[in-house]
Amino acid sequence: MLYFPPFLGGTLLLPGKITNGLMPFFSFCMVSSSAYILNDILDRSNDCHHPEKRNRPLAAGTVSVFSAWALAALCLLTGIISAYTWSSPHFTSLLLVYLIVTLSYSLRLREFALLDIFCISAGFLLRLEAGGAAFEIKISEWLFLTVFLLALFLSTGKRLSEKRILGNSATNHRKALDAYPEGFLEGAMYMAGASVLVTYSMYVLNKGAPFLVYTVPLCSFGLLRYILRIKSGKWGDPTDSLLKDIPLLCAGLLWAAMIGWGVYAS
Repeated sequence: MLYFPPFLGGTLLLPGKITNGLMPFFSFCMVSSSAYILNDILDRSNDCHHPEKRNRPLAAGTVSVFSAWALAALCLLTGIISAYTWSSPHFTSLLLVYLIVTLSYSLRLREFALLDIFCISAGFLLRLEAGGAAFEIKISEWLFLTVFLLALFLSTGKRLSEKRILGNSATNHRKALDAYPEGFLEGAMYMAGASVLVTYSMYVLNKGAPFLVYTVPLCSFGLLRYILRIKSGKWGDPTDSLLKDIPLLCAGLLWAAMIGWGVYAS
């Protein structure tokens, strides 16, 4: 996500751009990794009730809690120190805000309906803004809204799949799932998906690269394919969906190729 701003802005291939972003990318990876480890530590008892997450090292007992704490602390210190040393104050402040949001989510906010999915969406936005700060690129309003609504769409889809697949044991895995009434997550997913299509269309129309408008049908296919996956009873994890769903993966790769062509060849 940090490389999205220069990639979409057409500056990624300029001399020094990729290498200049390596340290911010490393810093963000370290801090986000520490947050993910902490989340797994706190969530290990709930993960035991999940058919897939129970195979995670902490939930399965193959990694000790002490080792996980040590690794999380090492990643956090490495990320903060490297960001403070090699990156701009703006980037470092965004990194710290990201850490606060993810820690708040892991410690408490994930138990509350709506706050859980908005925390996830905020994480994506902070990654985007951090990329803009790292490469000194202003994030457009339409791109900001597109990323936020896409994160909201994917988050509600993931929660909907968890609620349906886990059934009566859903609340044992995630308390917030019990607070979502029947039909709410599905309606929210449809609303967010439709909004993504509008904001993304406005983004490409304002880019000044006519070829990019042809990526809108591909975006529509990707959104509908994800909905089809959720409605077919499959897991809604975005990464898992992208890597295991061949049509969705092909659409993603083709979208990236078309964006690259539209931005850099036009």
